[in-house]
Amino acid sequence: MKFPVVFTGHGSPMLAIENNNMTEEMAEIGRHILEKYGKPKGILSISAHWYRNKTYIQSAEAPEQIYDMYGFPEELYQLKYPVKGNKELTDRVSDILGSSVSVNDEWGIDHGTWAVLVHMFPEHDIPVVQLSVNGYITPEENYDIGRKLSALREEGYLIFASGNVVHNLMRIKWDSDDGTKQTHMFNDYIVDAVVNGDTKKVINYKEGPYPIYAAPTPEHFLPLIYALGAANGDPVKVFNNVCTQGSIAMTGFIWE
Repeated sequence: MKFPVVFTGHGSPMLAIENNNMTEEMAEIGRHILEKYGKPKGILSISAHWYRNKTYIQSAEAPEQIYDMYGFPEELYQLKYPVKGNKELTDRVSDILGSSVSVNDEWGIDHGTWAVLVHMFPEHDIPVVQLSVNGYITPEENYDIGRKLSALREEGYLIFASGNVVHNLMRIKWDSDDGTKQTHMFNDYIVDAVVNGDTKKVINYKEGPYPIYAAPTPEHFLPLIYALGAANGDPVKVFNNVCTQGSIAMTGFIWE
């Protein structure tokens, strides 16, 4: 059985302790995966918040939960999502990617991962291994890494990517529950490209409407490109197609 690929927006770390329509859709995706496919042997997580100039894979037996944010309510820092690593998954990623990947345990499980997985898989009983987002290579090369990693899906692993289609903290409107015109236009452009299998449009996202506004830095967009590669042309369903806080798109996709 081939496991799906998931990309999700994560937005503010407060997502972890919220209960709303978006978190319920995330929970529904998790329930769907468990009911249809069973529990994955492990989750390979590609989070925007481990953005480096190389491709790294974790090997820790019990990866540290990273609270990579400041100034939030104490309740958020008390939230625990303890997971184990998975040596078999680490070794398989190393085998697949060869010399282009290195083992590195300087990081852990950051909020791009646990703030979503706490809703999708609240029992925290699935091992998690993070792969870094490589900002040194081209989007085409990020896509190719995803394509190579697609083989993991038939080996019992879930490929999970977390970022945001639109993410511009400089233009954030904290009191807004909708997105700006620029946010909606770029998000609609990308959603249409993903749904219609227009991979080149997603890879060449800088040719879309308002790309500098939508992705002034690439780290939150690139996880989508990894996921698209791992999906390998499978049918896609959109969830949480929501723009909020002016310049954030929470859009998610599941390919299966």
